[in-house]
Amino acid sequence: MNRKSAFLKNRTVLRKHTDVFFRHLVSFVALFSVLALGAILLFVFAQGSMPFFKSTYSGIRLVVQNIDEININGIVYVNQKTFIDIPKNTELISIRFSLADEEKTLDIKIDNNEKDPQKKLTFTHNDEVKIAYPEGYVFTVSWKAVIAALEKRIHIILPEPPYNAGKFLSGLEWRPDRDKVFGILPMIAGTLLASFGAILLGVPIALLCALFMAEFLKPKFAAIIRAGIELLAGIPSVVYGFFGLMVIVPFVRSAFNVPSGNTLLSAVIVLALMILPTIIMIAETSLRAVPISVREASLSLGASKMQTAWQVVLPHANSGVIAGVILGISRAVGETMAVILVAGNSPHLTFNPLSSVRTLTSTIAMEMGYASGRHSEMLFSIGVTLFSIILILNSLILWFRRRMDQE
Repeated sequence: MNRKSAFLKNRTVLRKHTDVFFRHLVSFVALFSVLALGAILLFVFAQGSMPFFKSTYSGIRLVVQNIDEININGIVYVNQKTFIDIPKNTELISIRFSLADEEKTLDIKIDNNEKDPQKKLTFTHNDEVKIAYPEGYVFTVSWKAVIAALEKRIHIILPEPPYNAGKFLSGLEWRPDRDKVFGILPMIAGTLLASFGAILLGVPIALLCALFMAEFLKPKFAAIIRAGIELLAGIPSVVYGFFGLMVIVPFVRSAFNVPSGNTLLSAVIVLALMILPTIIMIAETSLRAVPISVREASLSLGASKMQTAWQVVLPHANSGVIAGVILGISRAVGETMAVILVAGNSPHLTFNPLSSVRTLTSTIAMEMGYASGRHSEMLFSIGVTLFSIILILNSLILWFRRRMDQE
């Protein structure tokens, strides 16, 4: 008896220590996850807000090309492959280097009070040079050579001032390379139009399918259809996009006699197909979770099965249904690959369903690979805008659900 009591006591102590260990382990994992998520959000928000509060650089930067040795303001640089930083508020940049046993000079006078980048610099040189303005805030000075690839070049990169947030959100043009114009209103409109169109098309179909599976279909057949819908929910978005590119885009082009089927309408149809499985699964699970006693009470009062499904079961499951709609909206707003393939990606403001559009996520995916400087920061700003849109939409839906519960 004493041995058995000692065994039970030891097992109780071991179980207690095991519970304490796993409690601390779960707490650590949860804390680490929250901190990691917070760090990611903080990084994205910091990068996204940076273009509106600070300049890209503190001063002018130079990049030399095909020049082995160069003298800039009395400092000699040999085989310089990185940026040469010029101190802030410098008024004159004096450049000297040798070319074919002849000293080339270039003096750049800087007007620090001038806001227009094209008028900010004044060039003085002792030989024929070519001064180009290939993109906003960048000048290129080049000396001719027999082969263009061997030309001596100096690139002058001006610091870009903080960008106006209102101009960013309400601007109609997106030209990140030439003029450094970053207006995302067409992309916001394209994102909202494609998402709301997909919701208006997909949600009613999804609710009808879920209601039919939960209330009218036999359990065996419902289980088969449920397995198929779960399979559709696991298909990668690029597959939906490829299907849309090969089937929906040609259909839209031939049905509406337009030059290109890569339109807003094609994006709406593809997104509606993508969100259907998610909403159906969640809504059908919520409908089946309604107690059988609720159905029996409705039927005993003389209501038909259809009336019970629409007026009793569906209102009881509205919490789960709305959760499915929220997930569907989040997926529609955040979808990237499928929209890139079918929407046409034209950054112009339009409300015509037969015109091409570009979404916020498409802009990030297509340009992040080669973006740098202010352009890269603006793509983070687009990510912050996208996060804010999803947060606002979800908050409005939750507020609407609370209003329905109060009524």
